[in-house]
Amino acid sequence: MHLLVIEDDERLGRVLKRLLEEDRHVVDLAVDGETGLDLAEADGIDAVILDIGLPDISGLEVARRLRKRGTETAILMLTARDTVSDRVTGLDAGADDYLVKPFAYEELSARLRALARRAEPGPRRPEPRLEVGPIALDEAGRRVTVNGRPVDLSPREFSLLECFLRHPGQTLTRDQLLDQAWPYSVAVTPNAVDAYVHYLRTKLGDAGSRVETVRGVGYRLSDA
Repeated sequence: MHLLVIEDDERLGRVLKRLLEEDRHVVDLAVDGETGLDLAEADGIDAVILDIGLPDISGLEVARRLRKRGTETAILMLTARDTVSDRVTGLDAGADDYLVKPFAYEELSARLRALARRAEPGPRRPEPRLEVGPIALDEAGRRVTVNGRPVDLSPREFSLLECFLRHPGQTLTRDQLLDQAWPYSVAVTPNAVDAYVHYLRTKLGDAGSRVETVRGVGYRLSDA
């Protein structure tokens, strides 16, 4: 997908851009509403990830102007506000979906896939599935199996496993795993990664040995 991220938090914007590009999206980034409106006029934008709290004009106003122009591009709105009235206001302004901060990248990715499916005509495609060896993960159904046997994982364990399955054979640092598997702005330390990798290995049973420690760096899921 060709995505436009409009986010004034420069650190969050950079993280989102990197993660989305790793998932093979094309990403444009704007740090204010006026720039975002200009970039949104480009051909081929499939979805806009739009923060409500922008420094010049609000994300709500950006959404309203895009819809007034006749833009049908999907809008996923990001906000720290979580009341029903806030969500209704965002949707009425033209958003197609609403994600509350802090959020895990995997949830953002799943919501983008859902928006893409809604935009596609014709029969629905099979749900995305990630597999390495005996480990299989159904992203939409939030299900994990090992040799066909269901494995019950916590949300954080699920997010960690999804990170590993998206990058088989690649060494991931603890900071990379924190960026991808923990909601943005949640205060955690790299030691939390070690603890959750231990939990994940235990629940995967014999397949847990595929999650290898790379000393001094991080972890790698063996695809051999």
